Amino acid sequence: MLTIAVLAIAALGQTDPFPPASGWTLYSGPNASTLWHGYRQKAFPAKGWTVAGGELRVAKGGGGGDILTNAMFGDFEAAFEFKLGEKSNSGIIWRVTEKHDASWQTGPEYQLLEDATYGVSSTDGHSCGALYDLAPPATGKVMKPVGEWNEGRIYLRNGLLQHWLNGVKVVEMTIADANGTPTKAWLDAIAGSKFKAYEGFGLQPRGGIAVQDHGDTDLALRNFFLRDLGTARTGEVALFNGHDLTGWKAVVPEAAAKGLAPESVWSVRDGVLVCAGNPVGYIRTTATYTNFILRLQWRFDPAKGAGNSGVLLRMMGEDKVWPKSVEAQLHSGNAGDFWNIDEFPMTTDPSRTKGRNTKKTHGAERPLGEWNEYEIIVNKGDVILKVNGEELNRATGVAEVPGHLCLQSEGAEIHFRDIRLVPLP
Repeated sequence: MLTIAVLAIAALGQTDPFPPASGWTLYSGPNASTLWHGYRQKAFPAKGWTVAGGELRVAKGGGGGDILTNAMFGDFEAAFEFKLGEKSNSGIIWRVTEKHDASWQTGPEYQLLEDATYGVSSTDGHSCGALYDLAPPATGKVMKPVGEWNEGRIYLRNGLLQHWLNGVKVVEMTIADANGTPTKAWLDAIAGSKFKAYEGFGLQPRGGIAVQDHGDTDLALRNFFLRDLGTARTGEVALFNGHDLTGWKAVVPEAAAKGLAPESVWSVRDGVLVCAGNPVGYIRTTATYTNFILRLQWRFDPAKGAGNSGVLLRMMGEDKVWPKSVEAQLHSGNAGDFWNIDEFPMTTDPSRTKGRNTKKTHGAERPLGEWNEYEIIVNKGDVILKVNGEELNRATGVAEVPGHLCLQSEGAEIHFRDIRLVPLP
């Protein structure tokens, strides 16, 4: 099971549990009625839906109809809690346009169903957490009894779709490639479903996010957070310009002895930063950073095989191999591990720590040759490592000092792109 930020929300109430500048917006708070409108309507429904006590509610037979966010989303993440009454049926539907009669005719759905009283199997393609009529939830799904709060999460980024229910990933599907082209698996799923009759279903690049009112829906939502993963965040800066090493310094101690310029280990091809891997060393930012959210993408060349690298955080002291820092591992198959370099002050889970290495909780890398994404949150004494949207490791008590960011050259060719940082207060 995965500990994700939404699990802490219940204890925190309406206090934002996410780091500042992380891009989340609360859609179930006191001003929720200003963030939603009725489907194919101009305003929030005058009946059926209520906003009170930190909850967004729809009552059975209220006649409110579906609601849709005013904002449009492409890639996004949703984290929410939901409570269903007996035999209640609803859903969260994404990339919805208003060109058809109903929201579900353009947008795929995270099904919200009270399985037990509805009398469906936990792995039915129409049960809670399913990608409705397109992919059933995996075995091992856990739901709370009727009337209790459950935690849900939807993650859609660079074509990778995930559904989570109570901390367990229940659906994963690659619906598009790196260029946004729908995959054969996604097109086949649509063709085999009832949605094939609706032009454009599941193929819209952007749309609103809807909550469904079936008429028999008794649903409460709280701590409903959304963030757009496809747009720049406030204060975000690009650390790599796509052309050269401006803003970076190469540190490759063996280069001079081999008659090489340190920078020669690195090159740029079609906007991608390519590290040859030899000689070993790193590039580091010329600027230093203390608290931040760092996002970057990486891949290994499948023709050259798996390899090793890492992202060094809060690097301080002298340039050497390897400098004092916290390493977010990029070794193929081990992304999400921590390495403590040169006795950097930090605390990790002792059950997963051996010497300087703290193992990840589980694997989340995509197949060799595909792009992966790190989201690394460095916030005061906390460092959180997320790979492809999944939290894999967390350190506490990390020394809060300004330091450089480094990308390692460690024996294998590795590619980087979209290196972006949001400074935190």
